[in-house]
Amino acid sequence: MREGSRPQLVETMLDRYKAATMDALLSLIPDKEPRRHLYELVPLYPRRSGKGLRPALCIATCGALGGLTDRAIGSAVAIELFHNAFLVHDDLEDGSEYRRGQPTLHTVHGLPIAVNVGDAMNVLSIRPLMENLETLGPQLTLRVFTEIEHMARQSVEGQAMELGWVRDNVCDLTEEHYLRMTLKKTCWYTCIHPCRIGSLLATAGAVDPDRFNRFGYYMGAAFQIQDDVLNLVGDVRRYGKEVGGDIREGKRTLMLIHALNQCGPREKERMRRFLAKPRARRSTDEVKWVYRTMRKYESIEFARSCARQLAGGALREFVAAYGDQPDSEHKHFIESLVLYMIERDL
Repeated sequence: MREGSRPQLVETMLDRYKAATMDALLSLIPDKEPRRHLYELVPLYPRRSGKGLRPALCIATCGALGGLTDRAIGSAVAIELFHNAFLVHDDLEDGSEYRRGQPTLHTVHGLPIAVNVGDAMNVLSIRPLMENLETLGPQLTLRVFTEIEHMARQSVEGQAMELGWVRDNVCDLTEEHYLRMTLKKTCWYTCIHPCRIGSLLATAGAVDPDRFNRFGYYMGAAFQIQDDVLNLVGDVRRYGKEVGGDIREGKRTLMLIHALNQCGPREKERMRRFLAKPRARRSTDEVKWVYRTMRKYESIEFARSCARQLAGGALREFVAAYGDQPDSEHKHFIESLVLYMIERDL
């Protein structure tokens, strides 16, 4: 594949997968009261400019293994609803002000309504999984439910790890701690389970979904690190969230962990005192100092290097996961997506 063709292929296919997912998702939202404070708010996050990576991987893996999009669409919608519910709750937990270039739900509509909308997304995600019974039968439907349960549980466990590090002001973390948290919080529901579910749907459960675990882990970790890097160096007009917001929130990103482990005792103590403060008391000057410290110890370049290594691992594991499948646009999309995700600038 020509280098210049990769972004165009990925973006075209992402648009196609997202359009199919959104049509099915919007059809699930009840056309009844309460509209203003619930059902009109449910599609706000899904309609924003997210790429739809998770449902795309589910549909594409199903297609790469010979399955039809219609067979995967219900499960893809459920994954997307779970994802957007996580985003609503994540914004609340982090105190984020922007999501995908627009104000977060709770800043506009208040915390109680935002929590309830996130809960509603989780409830609505159950319906397409139940409707799988008609097309998949009880045994395969239960397998998909089992995958979704594991996906959600791993995600909340990973979120608890990250929130706990901030709550307890943990400053002695390593790269291994970060990657373990990322596996649980990001990789399972961003890449691993969408691929696993797509493969089960395509083969009526005949494939061993474990073959996608390593590919999904490497790809998901590379994706998360790149997302963390963009929070520091992205264009605020294109990134869609507060640039530098992760520092202000005290998130233990790979860059922060690297800087903490590389800096001198006085710098580490200053960093620890900064991270011990409530978010609202962390000043812009302090955030800028943390950023300069990361630059001083080349923590951003270290993270980028890790993302590139993980992407290389994902490409190697792609061969093991998908190499025995015939060429198709779905297969080419998945392979191209690996590098696209770490080369993206938004």
